[in-house]
Order: sequence, then C-alpha cells, then structure tokens
Amino acid sequence: MSDTGSLLLGIDLGPSCVTGTLVSPDRGIVACTSHNVGPRRDVAGWAEVDAQTWWQVTCEVIANLLHDAGASGADVVALSVSGTTPAVVVCDADGTPLRRVILQNDVRASQETRELERTLGHLNLLALTGSVLSQQSVAPTILWLSRNEPEIWSRTAFVQGSSDWLSRQFGASLYVEQNWALESGLYDLQLRPLDAIRTAMNITWPALLPVMRSGEIVGEVSARAATSSGLRLGTPIVVGGAEHVLSAFATGLVTTGDALITLGDAGDIFAMSQKLFLDRRLYLDAYPIPGTWLPNGSMATSGSVVRWEQSLFEAVPLPRLDEEARVSRPGALVSLPYFLGETTPLHDAELRGVIAGLHLGTTRGDLHRSFLEGVAYGFKSHVDVFTQGGLVLGDIRVSGAGSRSRLWRQILADILHHDLISISEHPGASYGAAVIAGISIGLISDWSYVEGASELGEIFTPDSENVTIYEERYQQFLQLSLASTPISHSLVRGSE
Repeated sequence: MSDTGSLLLGIDLGPSCVTGTLVSPDRGIVACTSHNVGPRRDVAGWAEVDAQTWWQVTCEVIANLLHDAGASGADVVALSVSGTTPAVVVCDADGTPLRRVILQNDVRASQETRELERTLGHLNLLALTGSVLSQQSVAPTILWLSRNEPEIWSRTAFVQGSSDWLSRQFGASLYVEQNWALESGLYDLQLRPLDAIRTAMNITWPALLPVMRSGEIVGEVSARAATSSGLRLGTPIVVGGAEHVLSAFATGLVTTGDALITLGDAGDIFAMSQKLFLDRRLYLDAYPIPGTWLPNGSMATSGSVVRWEQSLFEAVPLPRLDEEARVSRPGALVSLPYFLGETTPLHDAELRGVIAGLHLGTTRGDLHRSFLEGVAYGFKSHVDVFTQGGLVLGDIRVSGAGSRSRLWRQILADILHHDLISISEHPGASYGAAVIAGISIGLISDWSYVEGASELGEIFTPDSENVTIYEERYQQFLQLSLASTPISHSLVRGSE
C-alpha cells in the first residue's frame, strides 16, 4: 500500500465514454480520466455498444487512474459503478453477453411500444411504476428481441443494466439497480416484478433479478477481476446508480427543491424531492439520499438547435451569434424548439419546430435569441409541472456546454424568474459513485460531502423588465404549441 491513503473508485459507463474518478475522503478528487467508447449505429435509430469493450476500457481507465494518483490497487478500499440507464444487456447462464448492449436512446422498438400501450391501456402504469411506457422502457425492447433475434432470446438467462453488468464483472452478485428496475417498466414502485407486463407480452421470460438500492454492498472484487483490473482481491463493490442521477448528485443537490438544468445537445432538468412525485409528463428516479426522489425531464433538443443554426449560417461562432442576439429585442420572435419532436413534458415525437413573427426586418440575432428563448420556455414548462405538484424550487444550478453562453444563462434567469447559479466545472457521475462507495463503508459521513466538489461561477439574477415581457411571450409559446400540433402531425404523417 502506498502513502496515498484510502481511495474510493467511481466508474461511469456513459453512452460514448468510460470515466473513472479516484477520491480521497480527506483530499477530494486525486485523479480523473476518460476513454471514448463510441456507440455503434449500424441501422438508423439504433444505438449499441460492445459490453466486453466496456470491461477492457474500464481496466485501462483504472490503470491510468492509479498511475496518475501514484497509487496501487491496494489503496482502493471500495468501488461503485454508474451507467447509462436503462441499457439492456442480455446474458447467458455464464453471464456472457449474447449480443451488443442496446442503449437507452435506441428507438428500434417504436412499433412494440405502441402495441404494448394499447394492450396495457387498462393499467395505470404511472401509479404502478412511477413512469409511463415509453421507447426507453425495457419491455418493448425485449419484445423486439424476441421477435427479431429469437435464437438469442431463447438463450437469455437474465437481463441487466449497464452498471449492474459491470459490477458483476468485478465480482458482484446478480442484481439490477433500483432506477433500472423503475425505468424498465418491469417492476413496481415496491420493486416487485410486475407480472401484468410480462404476461401481456406473451413470450417466455427468464426470472427477473433482485433489485438493489444505491449504496448497498453487493459483493467483493474476485480473483479474476483483481488480475484484470489491478484492484485488491476482496475490495467491496457498492451499488452506484443511473448516470444522470449520480451526475445530478455530484453537482451538490442535497436539499429538497435543489434543481439542476443541463444545456447539452438535449435539455435536462432535475429537482430533488422528499415525496414521491408522480406526473406522467415527467420521469421519476430514486435519489441516492435515502427517502428522496428525483423527478426530472429531458427535452429532445437544446444545444443541438444552436449547432443546427450554426450550420445554416456557415459555422458562425457562438460568441458572435450571442453578440448579435444581445442587441435584439427580447421576445421579438417566438420559437418552438421541437426540431426532433419533444420528449418531456409533451411526449410527442411528431411535433416540429416553429418560428413565429418573422418579417423582412428580422435579423440573424433575432433568430438566435428566439432559439435560446424557446429552449428556456421549454424549461419553464417543466418548472410549472414541479410547481403544480407542490415542489417549490430553491437553488437552481445550470451546467453543460450551452451554459458557457452568458446570454443564454441570463435569458433562462429572466424566463424562469429565478436566480441561476452557474457551474463552471463539476466532476460527473463517476465522482458521485465514488462518494456513495465512501458513505457505504463509513469513510464519508454525510451526503453534503458533494457540495464542495463543483466549481461554482457567476449568479444570474432576473431582469425585472425582461421578466414582464417573457411572461407574456411564454403564454404565447403555450398557445402556439397547442395550435401548431395538428399541423405538425399532418406534415410528419404526410411525409411517411
């Protein structure tokens, strides 16, 4: 054992990379590294990754972390894994994946989703599972597998998620993590198998695995895994959780009402709640802090709209677009950001983008500002759902590549009528997993430990004059969305 002290290892299996973080309970993060593992998209709408590649890259990540930290495997006293959720890993009786992992953004099972929606229409899935049936649910994907790859399905002994499978590679017992179970649609809120869904599918099923909660110890590093990874034989393995949940946890959401907005290609919003928050317009996840939940939403587009806009304007730099939009009048146009349909809160893949108010004097800055405003209106519609459900938001943090735009952050603050705390840097889900491992074995005493890990930046306060304008435009945004929906549906269906 080196003189680095006890270290906690967190691994995150993202959709495109494997990230690892080593945490010292006394000194914080001592090493962090990532390796790309790009998803395969051999067919339009598919998203897959090779599970064995996950394991190989994870071992490389661990070696690099130990080297960077000047540590050895003997210094790691516990590990935990987070992963993209709900991925689908189908394995034989030996635990060997029978095909590539199907990722959560794979949409091959759209027909099966519609079929199950009709078949299960008599069930209140929201009350039973916390979520409505969607293309992210596991059941439609399994139905697709049974029909299109029957030989593989006939050999399937069990189905796991991404973090569950990788934990098994380290030596954990067979299980599925709580949020995989809830998002799969195969278990109820009490984490019991939901027989009605399996019966409705009319296929032969292997036994469903037991469900384990974040923070539970599920095994120790095996001799085989110790040889491959360089970790110490017998190191405790702790249940981590869903990548998006542990990423939110890593930003410091530890008080009821704490919220996070992420401006990536999509637009995500999370809020911590002490009560079970059921609303069919949102998703629901269990939060690592016992007795808490994480209702959340994910808009189909956010930064991707801006990148599309840049491509139309010959790759003009974002700072230049922001500068032009800064002198544009707030609310000059009203845009609907449904350029890839919409997920939450509308759940309608057949919606399309709209720009209202164009005239011959419209400038590029007006267009750009309207796109930023349109995404912000979408976030406000999520905040309305939280408010209607009795969840009052406190501190709202904003992160992601889009949050580098000061203009966008100010627009968000104005439209939400709420202060926004910028996060300059935050360590991500692998850090959240490492902290959970530390809490589980008693080296970290309090969940608030994560509060100091993120680098907080500027606080944006609403401009009272703009708030008044945007309140009116937001109502017009809602009216435009309602009025244009049948036209969008007609356009989409007419092009099929």
